[in-house]
Amino acid sequence: MKRLVLAVVAAAVLSSVACARPQAVQFPAGTTMHRLQQDGRIRIGVKSDQPSLGFLNPATNHYEGFDIEIATIVAAELGLSRQQITFVTTTSRVRETYLIDGHVDIVVASYSMNDERRGRVGQAGPYFRTGQQLLVRRADKQVISGPDQIGRRTVCSASGSTSIDKWEQLYGTVPVAELTYTRCVQRLLTRSVDGVTTDGVVLLGYVAQLPTKLAVVGPEFSDDAYGIGYPKGDRAFCEFLNGVIAKAERDGRWNKAFHETLGRAGVRAPARPAIEPCRD
Repeated sequence: MKRLVLAVVAAAVLSSVACARPQAVQFPAGTTMHRLQQDGRIRIGVKSDQPSLGFLNPATNHYEGFDIEIATIVAAELGLSRQQITFVTTTSRVRETYLIDGHVDIVVASYSMNDERRGRVGQAGPYFRTGQQLLVRRADKQVISGPDQIGRRTVCSASGSTSIDKWEQLYGTVPVAELTYTRCVQRLLTRSVDGVTTDGVVLLGYVAQLPTKLAVVGPEFSDDAYGIGYPKGDRAFCEFLNGVIAKAERDGRWNKAFHETLGRAGVRAPARPAIEPCRD
């Protein structure tokens, strides 16, 4: 059962990805950008179980999805190819820890920006906006037509995510916490929980894999902006990352990345969020 969600039609959802060519640029000595360029390697924390967003395809053993393409664009602006990226699977619970401990250089992993996280790490962007929703079994969508219909039924979410706190605040129950959303979806399919809650863009990726078994119900009930995490206090790096996002939006690489990943999973392109000034 563990491989059920991960293995089904993954290759069909994402048959090609956006291309980011390395740029010939020079950076001032002593900056993070210069160090990464000289090292010829960047370590990027990503999700591995979010179809169309951050997904380790078991058929190819390659990471794919919108977040992966955003990460690749960042690397290209450092003059690094995709082969010079080390992708590191990063769960919601360890994203800040990995940055603080130097396990990764940046995190591009459906990483919602908020002040609590900014107390520990830096967050550049945002590069994407979404909202929290509810995933149920398709057979139950008439009974559970939205989060206000869940009642005393059990909901699951990933530990370390903002989704757990938001659900508790709005609906008064504490979701079951699993390490990953895939484990939550597996529990939903085996009827040990009745719903899964997180950002709608994540949930729609699972629906794209199992459209006859899963459905997203109800409207979005939060406003979440995804940013790129980096070690706190590096303003120059933050300015660089914000510049990369803005450039990709202008030159069409953002659109290409979206339409070849999330767009193929049926996600509608959201309005581009305004990039926030660096706070470091």
